Amino acid sequence: MALDKNGIAKRIAREVKDGYYVNLGIGIPTLVANYIPQGMNVVLQSENGLLGMGPFPFEGEEDPDLINAGKQTITTVPGSAFFDSAMSFGMIRAGKVDLTILGAMEVSETGDIANWKIPGKMVKGMGGAMDLVAAAKNIIVAMQHVNKAGESKLLPQCSLPLTGIRCVKRIVTELAVVDVLPSGGFKLIERAPGISTQEVINATAGRLIVEGEIPEMVIE
Repeated sequence: MALDKNGIAKRIAREVKDGYYVNLGIGIPTLVANYIPQGMNVVLQSENGLLGMGPFPFEGEEDPDLINAGKQTITTVPGSAFFDSAMSFGMIRAGKVDLTILGAMEVSETGDIANWKIPGKMVKGMGGAMDLVAAAKNIIVAMQHVNKAGESKLLPQCSLPLTGIRCVKRIVTELAVVDVLPSGGFKLIERAPGISTQEVINATAGRLIVEGEIPEMVIE
């Protein structure tokens, strides 16, 4: 059974390590804040000017002045700090962010990412994604493996305008965990519970390397 968005976020939360500074992009990545293991010292950064982002608030407890980069209401944790966008992007460009978790429309088998524009649709601009993919020490992509038409979004080459080149290291989708190899190509690491290896192969247009028995993801 394919994972829902929360399932993808839960699996990605297992990638977060104690002491990390983590930037969460718009979309599925914002859900990761709800699944950081208790007791783990992780500082979540929102590029609009916050260090110390907490999980989403319960209904009725929202503060309209506390929002993330996607304009969603959020909470803060003890010791959080607020600052302007200039300082926020100074942190990002200086390499102070250990892990960036981003959504994507397409990822290529060489690690290129397209996540900001579909030709013909009005957009305000690339936003902070270009800085994040250029400066983060590690990048994990949270995305759907296929689009609504069932076409793969893990491709030999991206067809949409690129955000960054050769920057993606790991992808978590509703079907699988896939790594991008330094030499090029996707490598299947885990499959979603109930999803067969063949289903992942069928859903991947780019070159996919499968070695041995592929374990199921652990979703807690």
